[in-house]
Amino acid sequence: MNKAEVLKEIIEQRRSIFPKDYSETKITQDIINEILHSATLAPNHKRTKPWRFKIFKGEEKANLAVEMQEIYKSVTAPQVFLEKKYNDIGFKINKADTVVSIVVNFSGLVPEWEEIAAVSMAVQNMYLACTANNIGCYWSSPKIVDHLKNSLAIEENQKCLGLFYMGNVE
Repeated sequence: MNKAEVLKEIIEQRRSIFPKDYSETKITQDIINEILHSATLAPNHKRTKPWRFKIFKGEEKANLAVEMQEIYKSVTAPQVFLEKKYNDIGFKINKADTVVSIVVNFSGLVPEWEEIAAVSMAVQNMYLACTANNIGCYWSSPKIVDHLKNSLAIEENQKCLGLFYMGNVE
C-alpha cells in the first residue's frame, strides 16, 4: 500500500471512540509521545505554536475527575443537577488511560481564530495518530472546563478548549 492509500485509510477510519469502549490495557509512553508529537506538526501562522497540552495519568487523572465533578456540582443549579451526569464525568476520566487538556495560547501576533484553528488541526493530528495506533479517542469540550483555570495554570491569554480522552481498544 502506498502512502496516499495508507493516509486515506487512516482518515476514513478516524472517529470518536468513547471511554466506555476502552480496554484496561495501558497506552505506552512511546505511543503517547508519538501522538503529542504529531500534534506539534500542525500548521500555525507565524509559527506561534499556540497549543498547550497537559497529560493526566494515574493519581493526577483521578484528581482531575474529582475536580471536574466538584466543578459541575458547584456551577449547576440544584433543579438541573443530574446525578447521572455527575457520575459520568468521573467515569469517563477514570476509564480513559490518558486525558490531555487542550489549551490555546493567544500570542497576539495573529487573529485568535487562527490560533484556535491551529490547535484544532493539532487535535486532528492527534486523532489520526490515535487511529494509526489503534487508540480510541475523543475531544470533549464541556462548559465546565472554563473553571479549570487554576489546576491548568491557565494564563490571561489562554483558554481551555476541552479534554482529549485516550484509551486502548480491543
